[in-house]
Amino acid sequence: MARQVHEVMTEKPVTVDGLTSLAEAARVMRDADIGDVLVVDEGRLRGILTDRDLVIRAVAENRDPADTTVQAICSPELITVGPADSVDQAVTLMRRHALRRLPVQTEDGRLVGVVTLGDLEVERAPGSALSAIAAAEPGT
Repeated sequence: MARQVHEVMTEKPVTVDGLTSLAEAARVMRDADIGDVLVVDEGRLRGILTDRDLVIRAVAENRDPADTTVQAICSPELITVGPADSVDQAVTLMRRHALRRLPVQTEDGRLVGVVTLGDLEVERAPGSALSAIAAAEPGT
C-alpha cells in the first residue's frame, strides 16, 4: 500500500507573518536550522520564503533586510499537497515543478506540515547518502 504524505511530512512547519522583516526571517531560519519558512496571514498559507529567495530577490537586488518584508519577496504561488495524498503524488509534483519542498494543507486550507526532499529520501531510499544527511542532527 502506498504511503501517505502525513506519514513522512514534517509536522508543525516554521511560519512567519508576511510583515516580518527579511532580517528576522533569516534569524528564524538560522535558529531553526532550516532553509525556508512558510508565510502565513491569519493562519492561512500565503507563500514560502527560502534561503535562495533571500539571496536572489533581496541581497542581489540591494534590498535592505531590516526594511523589506517577507511578503515583498516570497514566492506566493504555491503547489501544495494534502496529508492523505500519496508520497508518489508528492514526488511527481516535486519533479514536475522542480521543487524541494511542498506545504501540506487540509482541504479547508489549514497548514499542517511540509514535505521536503529530505523527508522523501528518508522514506524512499533509507540507506542513501542523501537520506543519511537528511536524517542527521543539525550541526553534525
